[in-house]
Amino acid sequence: MTPDALQQILAENFAPWVQALDLEVLLCEGSRTVIRMPNGPSLARVGGIVSGQALMALADTAMVLGAIAHAGKMVPLATTDLHTQFLRAASGPAILCTAEVVKPGRALTFSRAEMTEEDSGKLVATATASFFLAG
Repeated sequence: MTPDALQQILAENFAPWVQALDLEVLLCEGSRTVIRMPNGPSLARVGGIVSGQALMALADTAMVLGAIAHAGKMVPLATTDLHTQFLRAASGPAILCTAEVVKPGRALTFSRAEMTEEDSGKLVATATASFFLAG
């Protein structure tokens, strides 16, 4: 699946508030997907850092798109578990999220993600999740 195909799936199937994050699919190869989330005032919390809720939404969306890419087609998924570890305050022009499908299954898919500052490359958060394939 190409980054453009995943970008189209994002535009056609995700909630408007997720689309408002202005996510961009940069890479989709094998079991790995990279998504870019630009930083801005709407994502900032006290001190100008990226809110944890935005990082969690980025991770969840990136892992869902990665699972869809791994399936090779749009499949409905439901998040059954999402665990996020916040390692440092995130700032800078954008956050990159690299998601990887760890174990695909017929009913459940397991994924992990790492979020880094685009300009410094510093790791700001990690996440793991499982998804139920609803289709």
